[in-house]
Amino acid sequence: MTGASGVDVNRIVKVLVVDDSAYVRKMVTQMLSRSPFIDVVGTARDGRDALALAEELDPDVITCDLNMPEMDGVAFIREQMSRRPTPIVIISVASQTAERVLAAFDAGAVDVVQKPTALASDTLLEVADELLEKVKAAALAPMRRVFAGSLAATPTTSRFVPPLRVRAGGRGNADIVVIGISTGGPQGLRLMLPQLPTNIDVPIAVVLHMPLGYTQMYAEKLNEACGLAVKEAAQGDEVQPGVVLIAPAGRHLLFRRQGARVVAHLDLRPLDTPHRPSVDVLFQSAAETFGARTLAVVMTGMGSDGKQGAAWVKAQGGRVLTEAEESCVVYGMPRAVVEAGLSDASATLENMAQAIVERL
Repeated sequence: MTGASGVDVNRIVKVLVVDDSAYVRKMVTQMLSRSPFIDVVGTARDGRDALALAEELDPDVITCDLNMPEMDGVAFIREQMSRRPTPIVIISVASQTAERVLAAFDAGAVDVVQKPTALASDTLLEVADELLEKVKAAALAPMRRVFAGSLAATPTTSRFVPPLRVRAGGRGNADIVVIGISTGGPQGLRLMLPQLPTNIDVPIAVVLHMPLGYTQMYAEKLNEACGLAVKEAAQGDEVQPGVVLIAPAGRHLLFRRQGARVVAHLDLRPLDTPHRPSVDVLFQSAAETFGARTLAVVMTGMGSDGKQGAAWVKAQGGRVLTEAEESCVVYGMPRAVVEAGLSDASATLENMAQAIVERL
């Protein structure tokens, strides 16, 4: 059986590890070697070394640090994508390289694993399960389509979308759009959100799975590329039409009514979710607050976050859109919703903005 990238999911995934630290190369190799389905075929100390080895070894996935001599991670990713688009998982320290991680996403990186600031073996091994999961998912990313479709490029202009039309004498069909997205999300949102019309008359709230240290800067950069106002959600932010609130890493995003207003509420609870922020928590809160006037959108990402939340939305009479398999970097979260019978319709990434507009 083959995945969307053409990689046989039942065969060994070949991985090239790139890091300027010999110790980190050794530890990452050990972590990946825990899986019988992963073979570390080579290691490189910088981008130039990695380019030569990638051409020689033809890896299925590359793990890459960003701070390296000779050729840093961002330059390497850009050059590798121009030669042979390959799924790349970044392993980096958030506090030191947040801007460079976002640049790496723009260049075509698929996902990021946050490297502990301390390099003790026990702290590095804490991220082993996350690394294994993301490398396996990256192996199935449809890189040729992703790169050819400019998913890695930052949009500079918005594609024309017809202005929203509301029936005379009445409101539109939704009071909130909530979006859940994970692997491939930074690129996907930067392609989709600028396509939404600036006169959109509903608020938008987003849960994007990213490690701590990235969401504020990501929201700022997305705001620069988008006609809508985009910001990282803060406690008490009023939920307003034409404003996109992105849940901060490490906090769930929920809604609270205060008289005629609805405001954002950030919370550590529930504590037992696989992700914080959780798409399920956002969707459930939207369903409880806005009822049948909720439009939920589940986009690319691994796992099933969003499935339970979609069930809440449907139970309240709301509607659910899913991203089509053909455009997903990882068809996990949308698949879970579709297979549970909770999706009203699917649309490709390129058509998702129009699909949202049509349902408003």
